[in-house]
Amino acid sequence: MSHLAAKILFVASSAAFPARLWARRFATHHLARRPRARLAAVARHAVGLQAQDVGAVRLSARARSSSLTLPVVRREKTVVRTWLMRGTLHLVAVEDVRWLLSLFGDRNIRAGARRRSDLGLDDRTCARALDVLPDVLRGRSLSRAEIVAELARRRVRIDPAGQAPAHLMAYAASSAVICRGPDLDGDEPGYVLLDEWAPAAAPSADEALALLARRYLTAFGPAAPEDLAAWSGLPLGDARKAWSAVGADLVDDRGGLSLLPGTSQPVDGPVLRLLPAYDTYLLGYRQRPVPAAYAKRIQAGGGVLHPSVVVDGRIGGRWKLTRSKKGVTVGVEPFGTALDGLGDLLEAEVADLGRFLGEPASLV
Repeated sequence: MSHLAAKILFVASSAAFPARLWARRFATHHLARRPRARLAAVARHAVGLQAQDVGAVRLSARARSSSLTLPVVRREKTVVRTWLMRGTLHLVAVEDVRWLLSLFGDRNIRAGARRRSDLGLDDRTCARALDVLPDVLRGRSLSRAEIVAELARRRVRIDPAGQAPAHLMAYAASSAVICRGPDLDGDEPGYVLLDEWAPAAAPSADEALALLARRYLTAFGPAAPEDLAAWSGLPLGDARKAWSAVGADLVDDRGGLSLLPGTSQPVDGPVLRLLPAYDTYLLGYRQRPVPAAYAKRIQAGGGVLHPSVVVDGRIGGRWKLTRSKKGVTVGVEPFGTALDGLGDLLEAEVADLGRFLGEPASLV
């Protein structure tokens, strides 16, 4: 997890957040009734899918689209990955990256300044790297190691063995110079020039803030400004300002929460979904829909967020995917009786996981 994400405190859900609310949010995320949607549409609806784990973000996309397959996701060129909300890597539609960077780029650069200094990435080195990266990457995609080697040839030298290269990539991405495009062979991240992938236009700061609140509510509502602040990493004052900009269109929900007209309604349940580690649904609010007794089974500490079995919006267990020469197996650890009587739904979800991956999948 990022330096910013670690500062966000998420807690288990309480009685003040009833089943009805989580079922509504589950539907708003397109997790209850999945559309047939391409990857860019999935990313656009979610504002961004958390993407520091490439395997996990692909499974997040599967959970929100009934038609995606892994080969299609791997070669998709209408999305990019860059460091945005909470300083964390997100997968976003190319048309969204500029306005999101206008909100989070400078903030993330400031937040990472001390760590860059500790790694020997002084302002002069970073500025020189930004100057030569367009020449290094023009018309092609390179791995991080290849970029470091090309920078060295241009007399911009950083330690290739430590964390400096990763922090330099994040700095250049937050400076709107590079982003991550399609992965290279072996799922190695490939870096490209942002100007070659994303439109250059971006709205004003106030317009971007209002757009963030509107898009967040479309994908995450019902919610409150405190939820927007927790998900985005923005100060609460900025989140409230964003909320006010959308105020005329807000519909009051119970418990002081708001939503936008026309958002998805809960379906007749139960609906079960296997969500991967670091799924955006579980990072989108101040609280998580998990009983306090099981909270540490999902977030054990150290920034780790385990894959979860979610039923009608609330966490009922966790799961683990294991690969072998024979295919994929899925093991499930229920939380109490939350998954009792849902064996058929689990089997169907595991089968869909296999469909997405293109290999046999079974529940063990």
